[in-house]
Amino acid sequence: MTELLSPAGNPEKMRAALLYGADAVYLAGKRFGMRAAADNFTLSELDEALSLAHEKKKKIYLTLNTLPREDELISLDEFIAELSRLGHGGLDGVIVADLGVFASVKKLLPDVPVHISTQAGVVNSETAKMFYNMGASRVVLAREISLEEIKRLRENIPPSLEIEAFVHGSMCVSFSGRCLLSNNLVGRDANRGMCAQPCRWNYTIREEKRPDMPFPIEEEREGAYIMSSKDMCMVEHIPELIEAGISSFKIEGRMKSAYYTAVVTNAYRAAIDGYMNDKQNYKFDPAWLGELDSVSHREYCTGYFYDDPMQNAQLCTQPGYMREKAYIAVCESYDKETGTATFIQRNRLIDGDNVEMISPGKLGRAFRVEGIWDEHGDAVPSAPHPMMRFTVKVPFEVKPGDIMRGEN
Repeated sequence: MTELLSPAGNPEKMRAALLYGADAVYLAGKRFGMRAAADNFTLSELDEALSLAHEKKKKIYLTLNTLPREDELISLDEFIAELSRLGHGGLDGVIVADLGVFASVKKLLPDVPVHISTQAGVVNSETAKMFYNMGASRVVLAREISLEEIKRLRENIPPSLEIEAFVHGSMCVSFSGRCLLSNNLVGRDANRGMCAQPCRWNYTIREEKRPDMPFPIEEEREGAYIMSSKDMCMVEHIPELIEAGISSFKIEGRMKSAYYTAVVTNAYRAAIDGYMNDKQNYKFDPAWLGELDSVSHREYCTGYFYDDPMQNAQLCTQPGYMREKAYIAVCESYDKETGTATFIQRNRLIDGDNVEMISPGKLGRAFRVEGIWDEHGDAVPSAPHPMMRFTVKVPFEVKPGDIMRGEN
């Protein structure tokens, strides 16, 4: 069975991923993960995450995929030793890119499976087999490898070596994230989790004798985005990915919202299950892509599964993000007798708004808000305060964790 692997930048996002259909989540501790700007997990939060995931028969993979410097090695071993004391069966895998980190994990966490990060740039079977012979159980392929190459790689590696590949989310203009631009410009090392994303910035040209007259780099009226990559979206190609032998479908986005995590996981869960449950009669549902259009994203593309990076760099032609639908509230409870649900507010709701509910395994269901009551039972014109509890009538049953969003 193909694994669906979702991002978890903090405990709220982890709970959303597990509720909306992820088989596993990947996350980081407070050190040595490639998303240092994410909230990430304390050791106690990691312990709670393992308890929740294993209770649901799901898995937790921890990222240790930075490239540590010499003065970080002692603290690296100390951190790995702390991980060895986690309860609830411990971690289900550790994701590494650096050979020194690999060695430390094998020494201090000998029973934990090691996954080779996309940062290692695996693009052929010989590299994959080398890591396998060193003790790795999975390789996360570089995004620059094509689907045909994945098929051939799968044929030439041991059956027990798993293949993981990104299927959705942001891409990097550098080879699988091996980038020095951020460090050069602002002193933030991308290879140690602190990328400032200068590839997303707008640039101008200045003539030597006219420094006060910058010229924008333009191809069209909106400007040219000479290093900003499109986002990958492979939901329309689930059968091809599964038949190519990919073991785990990875969603990028630890810096995105819990709403993003829930919606994207929900859509890919539906697509994967749709194919696996009936391969002969499988048909892509455009509503799945519609769900993915509802989250914050750049222009979508199919990455390099079908395109040569040298021929098509998949650079953006439009500025910024396509904005997601408003993430209004999360259901806390539902009363069948009254048909009302209590929510915890994330963004403002006004009486009379048209909204949608998304639920695990169900796409957006629309209704109109007709009355809002605060936690004291008083009617109010709106729910304007973050984390405010409020109640509304819902024309169908909802459950804790269901999400209310704005309807476009």
